[in-house]
Amino acid sequence: MDLIAELSAILGPSHVLTGTDAAPYGTDWMGQYPTRPLAVLRPGSTEEVSRCLSFTHAHGIAVVPIGGNTGLTGATTAEGQVMLSLERLNRIRELRSDTRIAIAEAGVVLSRLHEAADAEGLVFPLFFGARGSAMLGGNLSTNAGGSNVLRYGNTRALTLGLEVVLADGRVMNLMSELHKDNAGYDLKDLFIGAEGTLGIITAAVLKLFPKPRAYATALVAMDSLAPARTLLNRLQDASGGAVEAFEYMPDNYMERLARMKPELASPLAADTKVSILVEIGATAPRDVLPGPDGTLPVTAMLTEILESAAAEGLIQDAVVATSEAQRKKLWSMRETAAELVAGGINKIDNDICLPLHLVEEFLDTARERLKALDPGATIFVVGHLGDGNLHYTVLPTFTDPDRIDEVREMVEEIVSSLRGSFSAEHGIGISKLPSMARRKDRLALDVMRTIKTALDPKGLMNPGKVLPPE
Repeated sequence: MDLIAELSAILGPSHVLTGTDAAPYGTDWMGQYPTRPLAVLRPGSTEEVSRCLSFTHAHGIAVVPIGGNTGLTGATTAEGQVMLSLERLNRIRELRSDTRIAIAEAGVVLSRLHEAADAEGLVFPLFFGARGSAMLGGNLSTNAGGSNVLRYGNTRALTLGLEVVLADGRVMNLMSELHKDNAGYDLKDLFIGAEGTLGIITAAVLKLFPKPRAYATALVAMDSLAPARTLLNRLQDASGGAVEAFEYMPDNYMERLARMKPELASPLAADTKVSILVEIGATAPRDVLPGPDGTLPVTAMLTEILESAAAEGLIQDAVVATSEAQRKKLWSMRETAAELVAGGINKIDNDICLPLHLVEEFLDTARERLKALDPGATIFVVGHLGDGNLHYTVLPTFTDPDRIDEVREMVEEIVSSLRGSFSAEHGIGISKLPSMARRKDRLALDVMRTIKTALDPKGLMNPGKVLPPE
């Protein structure tokens, strides 16, 4: 309690929460990793974060940073530990439309940055279903991806600079606005994706892009994934690389969607094997000036390519959105994915990435291998097909932890044999520690531990996450 009193002196009593006031922070939105933090600190500035970490470092107190708590891997688990919430660091310090950058703090909710950029005719192109509650600090700490990685890259590619508070409270100013800077190691990339294990990100310099003047969006039906790459390449060639999203939803996804959310049922035929949500973003005025019939050139281009593909037998059908309401419905079909499997206690989540040409081979191989392990299991897949990222969820018929881990190992083994990764965009947290131990290169793990020891010698920053025990 003396420690709580001293922390209260730093932040003020109303910003050091304990007991029932702290309890809500211990509940992640999926409800899979309940935890009871000793206290929740709510600093309101980088200076206060620095003072908190100076204090916790001096007293050997472990600290778990938390943003919007929308993660899926248990990275904010803090049983009996101190949480440090970034929610009050919520200022967009600056938004420069002329140089197309934003300087924002870690507690800024992603959708708020979207709104600020939109007001300037720009876009911060990081989009996923939880954008209304996820915060920038969490996005940076997990190197979040989303549906627009195909065109813009993941969070690391969208970041120019960082402000980071180290474990001992020192503030490292890496807030570069430069697009080129080869002055030694690129330290910011150490902290992006580190999940708060090396320090706490308090602010970032982010890239903004021209807001598309119009979107052409369609839901495409295919008999298999085989023609998908051909279609994607044609769309990229015709649009000059303007394909923003190429999202995969198989038949059982659509069946579950129609059952749980009938208002979002697919407009395609019920026997459609593969549905692809494709979107092109047009920024050039020539692509958005309506023709004599009122059709936008970008929409006409998409329609023409899909008609040609249908004539060749590459696709079976397609529905092109003719209004913003139709476009939003198509996106709602895709972005409700997490809700469709929420609450499954024994579900086996796999966030994997594969070379584009091997995605179908993985799906076929995993389907056959799973039959031997659990013939009654349900496979639930959705993915960012344009960048090879699949969210491969298995709903097993058993609850035995050893058998569940056997399924995880099976998925990992296939992914590894196809030169893929067992972790694409959700981070490691605690759920993927066994995978790290099994699949990560030994020397790579040694180097990571060396970096961790150098920056956090007492092991106080989000302990027990990302790096498996030696």
